[in-house]
Amino acid sequence: MANFSKSNVPRFSVEVYQNEFLPEGGRDVSAIVTVTATGGGTTGRLPLVSVGPHDAATRQRGPSAAVAVMVDCSGSMDYPPTKLRHAREATAAAIDTLRDGVAFTVIAGTHKAAEVYPGGGRLARADAATRAAAKDALRALRAGGGTAIGEWLRLADRLLRTQDAAIRHGILLTDGRNEHESPEALRVSLDACAGRFTCDARGVGTDWEVKEVTAIASALLGTADIVANPSGLAEDFQRMMESAMGKEVADVALRIWTPQGTDVTFVKQVAPTVEDLTHRRADAGPRCGDYPTGSWGDESRDYHVAVRVPAADVGREMLAARVALVLPSPDGTPPRPLAQGLVRAVWTADLAASTSMNPQVAHYTGQAELAQVIQQGLDARKSGDWDGATAKLGRAVQLAAASGNAETAKLLSKVVDVVDAVTGTVRLKAKVADADEMTLETRSTKTVRVKK
Repeated sequence: MANFSKSNVPRFSVEVYQNEFLPEGGRDVSAIVTVTATGGGTTGRLPLVSVGPHDAATRQRGPSAAVAVMVDCSGSMDYPPTKLRHAREATAAAIDTLRDGVAFTVIAGTHKAAEVYPGGGRLARADAATRAAAKDALRALRAGGGTAIGEWLRLADRLLRTQDAAIRHGILLTDGRNEHESPEALRVSLDACAGRFTCDARGVGTDWEVKEVTAIASALLGTADIVANPSGLAEDFQRMMESAMGKEVADVALRIWTPQGTDVTFVKQVAPTVEDLTHRRADAGPRCGDYPTGSWGDESRDYHVAVRVPAADVGREMLAARVALVLPSPDGTPPRPLAQGLVRAVWTADLAASTSMNPQVAHYTGQAELAQVIQQGLDARKSGDWDGATAKLGRAVQLAAASGNAETAKLLSKVVDVVDAVTGTVRLKAKVADADEMTLETRSTKTVRVKK
């Protein structure tokens, strides 16, 4: 394990967990790579306690940042009218959580996108006066029109690009389906915005499409969640903004080098959520590829890296992959290395050694399967395939119990009656609240970490 650090950047470390032993002729190597960032200096986090929103002690300086809050103002936000009121209150709470000096804007989203504050194609700098003015501008928000989320994201991108900020982040709230633009148009917008800013996406109520909201968060390396009751929006927005203010470095990439004859099978983030990064690889030189990880504060994440090496005889060993964290340089010079770890392959005649699965690899293989079977089970349930849904969700219950994922097990229990968690024996509930089903689907990718 190697570490690199520099002022104002968190100290990154990489730990590799694997069983490096392969049988004669074995080719597949898996490793869990734990990346930890600590001690970046001032994080800018605001405590969720009753301090004054403009208390100088809570407004620590952090890296330059720009934030866009996108609020759904389509006609459905007026049903009930309290929904838009809670959205205004949530946006105000997010604004109060901004550090002094952070550039910000508020966007109203319908079938088009409109600047609410400050307007004029610019961003405001957070201070007591601009916070008050922004919250005053929220009173003018009215519900009406359709939903075209790609337009909201495009406007956020244009505004955020006016700032030379280290961290660019969006918060997006919707209560309905993206009915006023095609799925292809939304995908084009997501592709255009990917890598320019990160974005947390939230669905309020139960009339929105889970796959749309999770796709937005996935493409823009943010989080997705449901806020079934609009009264919970303010606390959720405050927490999202607090997390954004805690980010200290952006655009960190997981760089994987492999020797000649070795190919990367897949790269997945597996904690705190499952996110397949395999197809986001960007070539970074001979035998090198970069996988985006987004913005970092003080935190730790786990990645599952699988490679296929050339077959070899017993007694041979090789470096199967070098996994590094790199930070792009704004002036075009080579990226700065932050940390690295090594993945090895050793061929042995010891059957016990070569057939033993590393506990971390086994755990996260199960967590990835858990996310997959939940999605498959819910899809089967929606299509009327009750036998298929029972089998998949039963397997999910079994995996959740075996891995100690109590939160997912609790969500599953609202969709199925558990007869025996150990064997995965379940019965589908005849009636399931929309909010319970959507919560399970939205949070299905959240994992628990292995006890090391």
